[in-house]
Amino acid sequence: ANCCRLVKIDTIYFFILYIYRNLNGYLIMSERLIYDFTMNDIDDNPVTLEKFRNKVLLIVNVASKCGFTPQYEGLQELYQEFKEDGFSILAFPANDFLSQEPGTNSEIKQFCSVKYDVSFPVFSKISVKGNDISPLYTFLTAKDTNPEFSGTIKWNFTKFLVDRAGN
Repeated sequence: ANCCRLVKIDTIYFFILYIYRNLNGYLIMSERLIYDFTMNDIDDNPVTLEKFRNKVLLIVNVASKCGFTPQYEGLQELYQEFKEDGFSILAFPANDFLSQEPGTNSEIKQFCSVKYDVSFPVFSKISVKGNDISPLYTFLTAKDTNPEFSGTIKWNFTKFLVDRAGN
């Protein structure tokens, strides 16, 4: 009898969690969504991430003087191929690893445009780790948000894939 009762309670709990998540658009564990954040674009204009709701997002911390910098080329190709299908790349320059992104936002914008013809959204330089970590990256790396992959960003070009529901 206790076994059946436990299954019934778990089923009810799951059902309530499912309804709550779908009606309110977020997980109970983390009361924030990726769409709750507003970040400045590379020209320092505020952009609400709500703009990207219902899209598949690849969020990447980037740097212009890193061994992985040529990934810009592949990222641009990926963006070009799938942008019409509701896919976007959000690039966040960061100078957290061996000062590999020393430029100003203007210099970063110029570099991305001239060197890699980047057309996906590039945002203002932020910090992705440490005491001055951006609230977005605090969210992305939190155990409540991302239990399987939580923790400190290890290097440039770390990627987060976000589905159309914001997970």
